[in-house]
Amino acid sequence: MAGNREFYYRRLHSLLGVIPVGVFLVQHLVVNHFATRGPEAFNRAAAFMENLPFRIFLEIFIIFLPLLFHAVYGIYIAFTAKFNTRQYGYFRNWMFMLQRITGIITLIFVVWHVYETRVQAVFGAEVNYDMMANIVDNPFMLWFYIIGILSTVFHFANGLWSFFVSWGLTVSPRSQQVFTYITMIIFVALSIVGIRAILAFA
Repeated sequence: MAGNREFYYRRLHSLLGVIPVGVFLVQHLVVNHFATRGPEAFNRAAAFMENLPFRIFLEIFIIFLPLLFHAVYGIYIAFTAKFNTRQYGYFRNWMFMLQRITGIITLIFVVWHVYETRVQAVFGAEVNYDMMANIVDNPFMLWFYIIGILSTVFHFANGLWSFFVSWGLTVSPRSQQVFTYITMIIFVALSIVGIRAILAFA
């Protein structure tokens, strides 16, 4: 029973990492990318998201609760995982290790980002271009955000590969190899979107 329960927890953890958390990540990066068009474009995009119907419901049940489960169970997986990169220096073993490391970095980054934006909004701050510009005006915070974005995007892209394997969507070695290249392209593309956005605020 315990083994079956862990199997289903891992399946749920994998699913939530792609839907809805991964979908939200892509959407969030796209909205932030409006900053490359200037403050007004970003503020309009941010205001549109703020005024979505049932926004609080969507944030709690579609974003925060799935993210909370994914994060908590991800911590369990990260600290119970057995790394074997020294014994077996294969590509996928390194990806396995990096997935766990970037998971922890991503969690720290997301918690801090939520504190600096959503929590401050509760206390009356306006989530807009100026808020983000003030945050990344500090060089340390700018690098913190760059590392956080790269870590988060890698965790999503590599997790997408694991999702397709664990759900039986890429079974053969050939299909897994092809999807490795696809997820690398996703990582590079989303990284460019994210980095361009954060540099636009700077």
